[in-house]
Amino acid sequence: MAQVRLPAIDTRRGASHGRLLFAASLGTMFEWYDFFLYASLAAVIAKQFFSSVDETTGFILALLAFSAGTAIRPLGALVFGRIGDRTGRKRSFLITITLMGVATAAVGLLPGYAEIGIAAPCLLVGLRMLQGLALGGEYGGAATYVAEHAPLDERGAYTSWIQVTTTVGFVLSLAIVFLCRAALGAQFDTWGWRIPFLISLLLLGISLYVRMRLAESPAFQRMAAAGATSRAPLRESFVRWKNLRRLLPALAATAGQAVVAYCGQFYVLFFLTQTLKVDPQSATGLVVAALVVATPFFVIFGRLSDRVGRKRLVLAGCLLAALTYFPIFQAIAHYANPAMENAAVRAPVSVVADTAECSFQFDPLGKNKYLHSCDVAKTALARAGIPYRTVEGEYGQVAVVRVDRAGQPALVVPAFEGEGRTGAELKQALERFSKQLGGVLEEAGYPTAADPAKINYPMVFVLLVVLALYATMTYGPMAAWLVELFPARIRYTSLSAAYHFSNGWIGGFLPPILFALVAMSGDIYYGLWYPVIVAAVSIVLVALFLPDTQGHEIREVNSET
Repeated sequence: MAQVRLPAIDTRRGASHGRLLFAASLGTMFEWYDFFLYASLAAVIAKQFFSSVDETTGFILALLAFSAGTAIRPLGALVFGRIGDRTGRKRSFLITITLMGVATAAVGLLPGYAEIGIAAPCLLVGLRMLQGLALGGEYGGAATYVAEHAPLDERGAYTSWIQVTTTVGFVLSLAIVFLCRAALGAQFDTWGWRIPFLISLLLLGISLYVRMRLAESPAFQRMAAAGATSRAPLRESFVRWKNLRRLLPALAATAGQAVVAYCGQFYVLFFLTQTLKVDPQSATGLVVAALVVATPFFVIFGRLSDRVGRKRLVLAGCLLAALTYFPIFQAIAHYANPAMENAAVRAPVSVVADTAECSFQFDPLGKNKYLHSCDVAKTALARAGIPYRTVEGEYGQVAVVRVDRAGQPALVVPAFEGEGRTGAELKQALERFSKQLGGVLEEAGYPTAADPAKINYPMVFVLLVVLALYATMTYGPMAAWLVELFPARIRYTSLSAAYHFSNGWIGGFLPPILFALVAMSGDIYYGLWYPVIVAAVSIVLVALFLPDTQGHEIREVNSET
């Protein structure tokens, strides 16, 4: 194994660098817009493509369809990482942007369940997987391409613009959905939801035009000229210990970053709308405003990492999140829906059941059916954002929901066993149970929606900004850190694998995991243990096993000669 030093890379500052950065970032932003558009419309997607089941189950299935897109991202990282390391960065991310744009536009043309039945959700999941495949190759290509052009002392600042694209793409998706809702009113849920997806065709055209004008990365050109490109980047990344010993702790670093980013940027929107029942327009406006305020800090923290190092900023963001997530989310609930908080104190809810029949409702493939009465009761309460406790009942009994009221008789709603019922019978039973449960909860003082007049908008906004700032602190320096950890010949593959295994699986499954934890415990905050524990483990592993790389040269590569 010999060391091959590549010819010097021109890192002079100039207008060309600004144009390059804009071109690479613009395409990545559009790709994130396409990917997160689904998250922005999860509730509408549930009604259009999962209408064969009750609303609660439909929303869970919609979340799982979102997770299907994230689950496939590591495969995209391996496929397009190999292409990028063998044939060039530019070729790979031209393919990814085309695949993403076409798949997203196809969602906007896809008939719903009412038109083509079960084929509709199947095709939807297939398109989500194509989106995830494309995204798996996009981030690594853009980060590598920008870093290989960046001046040594500004690599964190340059690559932080790639991180900005994630939030900007998400905000763009929220903003377009917001504008379409405002313009179309009730028609948005029937057909207007298709417009944001179809806009992807316009964005695809712009992205292709911009990226076709880019030249290949000079680092790759010089590496190819020197005969130093890898013939087997996958084997080098995952088999050779010299590279694997960096890849494994890099997975820990990106795992912490993933849960902090997903919790502070995406899950919080689900928490506001689905748990706290804040109307979607208000919740979306608050989240968009917070992200807009926090977005410049991606670049601020990226630039700061050029001065103080990548490692300490990522560790600080993970530590702050782990220490403060519980009080922050409790404060959001207090300021966004105080009536729910008061009702939980005045009229506590219990599920009385044979706890041996209760399941942990995490099903990333969407194959399991939770039909025991305990699961029926817990799912309905978790979906409604109602905190509850589980009380051990008699062996084999049908679960009941009990609402205790001081000085008054308890209100009781029996659940039902779903085993043996046809699909239509099950749907009818769930609707009857949900209606009866809703009436009892309303009688006990639980609000069906957050009262806009009682939402403390300034305080909720401040808390959302804090969560978004944690994400910028961990995410801003990450691209530069990953680029500097791996040699150029396998950089695209290794960087993409580390990032997308963590962000695709550990971060991407965060919404359904949190829902399953909440349904299991009855505590609307219990799911936060997942990001807290992942962040804590990440802190320990990164502190012990991953070096800081700020100021490291990235031109030298390993080559077999």
